[in-house]
Amino acid sequence: MTDAFYLPLGGGRFQPTQHTSGPWSPDAQHFGPPSALLVRALEELPAERETMLARVTIEILGPAPLAELAVRAVTERPGRSVELLSAELTAGGRPVARAAAWRLATADTSEQAAGSAPALPPAEDCPQAAWPSGWGSGYLDAMEWRSAGDADIARPGPATVWARQRVPLVDGEKPSPLQRLFTVADSGNGVSNRLDWRAWLFINSELTVHVQREPSGEWIGLDAATVIGPHGVGTARSTLHDAAGQVANGSQALLVRRR
Repeated sequence: MTDAFYLPLGGGRFQPTQHTSGPWSPDAQHFGPPSALLVRALEELPAERETMLARVTIEILGPAPLAELAVRAVTERPGRSVELLSAELTAGGRPVARAAAWRLATADTSEQAAGSAPALPPAEDCPQAAWPSGWGSGYLDAMEWRSAGDADIARPGPATVWARQRVPLVDGEKPSPLQRLFTVADSGNGVSNRLDWRAWLFINSELTVHVQREPSGEWIGLDAATVIGPHGVGTARSTLHDAAGQVANGSQALLVRRR
């Protein structure tokens, strides 16, 4: 098996490998790698000045099959300081996901930086984390997971983990910092799951990430908690870290129902 999430086929086309398969079905991808693939396309759009993706929303339109994917990105609204970008991921001509992103011009505000969450304990000092029994491999095994808090991700409730890729996003490429971030960000609802997956679904229809700065290093920290409402709808919220501290906030709208 190739040691990458995707094999490049040229012309914006990619072949997923088994490393992308999700915990619920071996025939559908975990949406971390597809989210990162959309971000990769957004990052390739030319910019006239120093910019950063400040907010990216991934709208999940259906399962991402382990079949050839095509991705394209466009600048919807160009601007000097604020731009709206979009990207689409398709399989067999069917839209699988769409991304909308605000790209903002950057400036030096280091002296005004404030409000970040405290840094997590170093990943190197944290023990290996184990997922609940019965969850599929693929993506979960293609990542290294470490527990960064007292809660065990194999038990229901909020939890904090470190994660890093064992394989690159695209074969022959080094993932960008934001690609690493989005490969992990879609795991918030899994890390903070409150329900027995054998009896309940808690799947997300979207992922929204607000970025304060690009992460550095291979490890991405995910401090996640899930809120379940009384009408089959929930929200998973995450604070995302690198070794120096908070880099972003993530959220996912969840469909919650019995299997």
